[in-house]
Amino acid sequence: MVKIQVFDPAMCCTTGVCGPTVDPALPRIAADLDWLAQQGVEVERYNLSQDPAAFIGTAVVRRTLQAEGSACLPLVLRDGEIVRRGSYPERPELVAMAGLSGAALRS
Repeated sequence: MVKIQVFDPAMCCTTGVCGPTVDPALPRIAADLDWLAQQGVEVERYNLSQDPAAFIGTAVVRRTLQAEGSACLPLVLRDGEIVRRGSYPERPELVAMAGLSGAALRS
């Protein structure tokens, strides 16, 4: 099974859904990643302010941040390779990234 990793920009908490204004993409991606994990996909999510060691310890993330700065975040990796940068994928894209069939969307 594939591994999907999401490297979020710095947020005040692990989900980013606190505070007076919440980016609507954040609760959606949180729900989509939970759903993906329920489908048996290995999912990891890191927040730059909470988990800086994960950003430093993942070479492709470290190199991308050094070259592009934080504008590249969020970064989404599939088995260690960048598959999305700068925005969160929608659920159908996650299904494709994970190699699940389209039928998984209907479950």
